[in-house]
Amino acid sequence: MPYFKTNTEWYEQSLLLLKARPTTTRITSKYSVLKPTPSKVLKRQKYASKHAAKSASSTGSPAPQSQNPDEPTATFILKTYDPVSGTCLQYETTKGAEVGRLIGSLGRLGRHMAALPEVAEDLSAPADIAGISTPTVEKDVKTGAPVAEQKAGGGGGKKKKKGKK
Repeated sequence: MPYFKTNTEWYEQSLLLLKARPTTTRITSKYSVLKPTPSKVLKRQKYASKHAAKSASSTGSPAPQSQNPDEPTATFILKTYDPVSGTCLQYETTKGAEVGRLIGSLGRLGRHMAALPEVAEDLSAPADIAGISTPTVEKDVKTGAPVAEQKAGGGGGKKKKKGKK
C-alpha cells in the first residue's frame, strides 16, 4: 500500500484508478483527533526546547510557534481502494487548511464513480460554457458614449451630521 507525500500525487493516482475501474473503486476518509500519550508530550517538549535554544543561538529572531504538547493531534486519512486489483492508495495529513481542499477534490473524483462528465476548470474557457456572463454597457445611439446609470438613493457621499437635541 503506497503512502503518498503530497496530496497531488494521491489525487492523480486515484483519478487514474477511478478511470480504470469506476464501479469497484471506493474512496474512504477518516478524521481522528487523538490525545497525545505522556511519552509523546515529553518528546514534543524536548524537541521544542532544543529547537528554541538552537534557533535563538544561531539567529536573534524568536523561534516559530510550535504546537502545545498537551493539545490533541488531528489527522485526516484518505484511502482509495479497489478490491478487484487489490490496489490501495493512502494519503495522511495533519494540516487543517489542507483538509478543506481535499474534501473539495473528493467531489471531482466522485464524478467518475457516478459516470458524470468532467467539469472544465479552465479559467480561460469561454463564458458561455462556464455559465458566467459578463455585463454589457449600453451605448447611446446618437453619440456612441456609454449611457450613465441613474443613482438610486444617494449613496457614496458624505453624510450630514445631525445636531444634538
